[in-house]
Amino acid sequence: MKTEAEKGITVIALITAICMLGDAMLYIVLPVYWKDFGLTSIWQVGVLLSVNRFVRLPLTPFVGWLYHRISKRTGVLIAVSLAVLTTFSYGVLNGFWVLLIMRCLWGVAWAFLRLGGYLTVLDASDEHNRGFLIGKYNGLCGLGGLAGMLAGGILADLIGIEVVTLVFAAAALISILFVFRYVPSNVGYNEKTTKEKEAFRQIWKKKNVIAVMITGMLIAAVFFGIFMSTLSRMIEVFYSDSLSLFGIAFGAATLAGIIQAIRWGLDPFLAPRFGRLSDGKSGRTPFLITALFLGGGLFIILSLDLPLLVWIVVLLCLQLTSTMIITVTDSLTTDVASSSNKVAVMTMYTVVVDVGAAIGPVLGYLLSEFFNISVLYWITGGLLLSMGAFWLIKGGHTGYTQRILNDMQRRLQKERAKL
Repeated sequence: MKTEAEKGITVIALITAICMLGDAMLYIVLPVYWKDFGLTSIWQVGVLLSVNRFVRLPLTPFVGWLYHRISKRTGVLIAVSLAVLTTFSYGVLNGFWVLLIMRCLWGVAWAFLRLGGYLTVLDASDEHNRGFLIGKYNGLCGLGGLAGMLAGGILADLIGIEVVTLVFAAAALISILFVFRYVPSNVGYNEKTTKEKEAFRQIWKKKNVIAVMITGMLIAAVFFGIFMSTLSRMIEVFYSDSLSLFGIAFGAATLAGIIQAIRWGLDPFLAPRFGRLSDGKSGRTPFLITALFLGGGLFIILSLDLPLLVWIVVLLCLQLTSTMIITVTDSLTTDVASSSNKVAVMTMYTVVVDVGAAIGPVLGYLLSEFFNISVLYWITGGLLLSMGAFWLIKGGHTGYTQRILNDMQRRLQKERAKL
């Protein structure tokens, strides 16, 4: 049976998912229909997809400070209210500057949602289930990406953007009822022990803090920034003349939405399992190393001239790999936070992730102005391979490799015993 704490994780994750609908839709629709939003240049797409993250950089520490003084319910109510306003605005407002303001307000909403979610997981977890619960939280949040990208991509092609945004805004408005019902109203996030109140500068001296912060920033730049914001653009550029599978024709936004939605649809099932594996005796680092090398290779393969069906299969493999990378990286960070000042560590992590996610779209579209977009994917693949090499060297090649082999051997022996 679920504990009350686990129920809290489920509820706040689903509320977050609903609030994400409008934002997720933009990543599919905006790169294709940017002129319909009143934009005059493609670079404005990158700015709009990034500015909400830049806003969060100075704001997130303030939100962390507020969570010491306000209840989670108040923080989530602020977030949901802003999500309703911004999502509705995407369909009724036109022009770069007004949309820029709305994207900034969405950044405020996400700061409250994300930090509140991380703190909920930390409250409910220990070293034996932290990876599982992080995976569960991330997986359920991903349902917002699933619905936003799938419905956003398909319905934008069929009936227009205005109707889609109205429906998504209404869903966020209804979720306020669940905030009052399930999110706790107790004020303040108290951390009382001397250990938890250690000085900010001492936190950076703890094992793996700097490593997980840098990794989190680069992973966010790759998957939440470059990849998410350029996928529909890549499909349009390289496969616009052959967008049909099994005799069915697709628009670039629709196909990108379907591909992204498959990943988000699998996340609620796969992310907790990846997290559970990383909770085991082998530790999290071997899984992170393996996933980083695999992801780097898949990015490079995506930049090659492949038949559309083969390219989609490679893309789906990359989506699954990204789920593993994100889950393990988040779990490593919560491990560090559990033995330190929880709010401070998770606030820092949220900030560096926002930095990566913010520079990703801007970097991606700037590079695509000067180079073929396939060059961007080569660079991205090389970045993941470099990170994998860093963790391999940091941990020691022999030790981590042997752990993986021993773990595989134990699993094979268990399977043979069952037979």
